[in-house]
Amino acid sequence: MHLVDIRTSIFLTTTIRSFIFYDSKTVKQVDVPSFSGTFGILPKHVPTLAVLKPGVVTVFENDGSNQKIFVSSGTISINDDASVQVLAEEACPVDHIDLPAARDILNKAQSEFASATTEQAKAEAAIAIEVGEALVKASE
Repeated sequence: MHLVDIRTSIFLTTTIRSFIFYDSKTVKQVDVPSFSGTFGILPKHVPTLAVLKPGVVTVFENDGSNQKIFVSSGTISINDDASVQVLAEEACPVDHIDLPAARDILNKAQSEFASATTEQAKAEAAIAIEVGEALVKASE
């Protein structure tokens, strides 16, 4: 049995639908984009539940490397046992984002917003614009 000090470690689980990026892996820090601002999670973080906004989750590994994962939306749960769960609607490693494709997504969303005739269509297009802008920013 491998014992890890929960005062100096974070146990990260990151999933999207049926794909798991991390499964209770021990990491140093996790930075997440939320609607109340981007914040870092370190060991002994106060328990928190937050809504993710489109942006980049940065995972700081114990070996000094870091992994960047784009998320479109989702939730983050920080528990008092040092476990952190990031549940994303859609996610992919930042280095897999195609910048021209991200710009196309943004342009299409902006066109849909401009031509929207109902409040629901405008709201849906505004969400797509937010995700498109975050995709472009993450891939630049």
